Amino acid sequence: MSAENKDVVYGTEDVLVSLCNSVTRVLNLATQSKLTYSGMVQRITKIGLKPDIGCFVLFDGGFSGLVVLNFAAETAMEVYERYMLHMGMPKSELANSHTSDEVSNIMGELMNQIVGDFTGKVRRELQTNITQNQPKMLVLNKQVMLSVDTPLDRPEMRRVTFYTEKNNIFYLELAIDRTEFIKLHDFDSNDESDPDTLIAREYANQGASTPAAPVTAQDDNSDLLKSLGM
Repeated sequence: MSAENKDVVYGTEDVLVSLCNSVTRVLNLATQSKLTYSGMVQRITKIGLKPDIGCFVLFDGGFSGLVVLNFAAETAMEVYERYMLHMGMPKSELANSHTSDEVSNIMGELMNQIVGDFTGKVRRELQTNITQNQPKMLVLNKQVMLSVDTPLDRPEMRRVTFYTEKNNIFYLELAIDRTEFIKLHDFDSNDESDPDTLIAREYANQGASTPAAPVTAQDDNSDLLKSLGM
């Protein structure tokens, strides 16, 4: 290993930044608005779903973890409405409450795209592979704490604050096993098309059609919720 390569280390905060960039990349394109995230990150000791809409996804493979997005009702409706209007849906036909199944389905689909973008970057940049389960969305009126059934020897948990164009707030929480990737030799991390181009092309091809929505029925969530200690 050369001296210039041995210090190239990709750790927990780098994974978090990559995930945050996937959130802003996908939602900026989906909503045609400008979302940003805080320059500060919180170390937390518990991870959970919070009102009014919580979405979570598990990933496993090269490293394991849990990702949660928590939206207040107003934030979820802003993201949903901007996305649907961008897709060509008339405003008169939009759901008017965050408790609508349509809102949960769209938010779940967007999270699916976010994690898909993230796993693609992991494959290119870290030369490893992680897989994800189908994201689950829950409308909540109280906080629910989660525990990851997948053993994490040295779990690390973080929370990052995001801001929408209207200055509404949502939160990303990440639980991941402490890990470091050390670069052994140079490689080409640009072996796939640019993610921005791929996502933009997908939205252009969809036109006014609505993307296939993930299953969000409570019965279909039961087994996964049990595995999370709920």
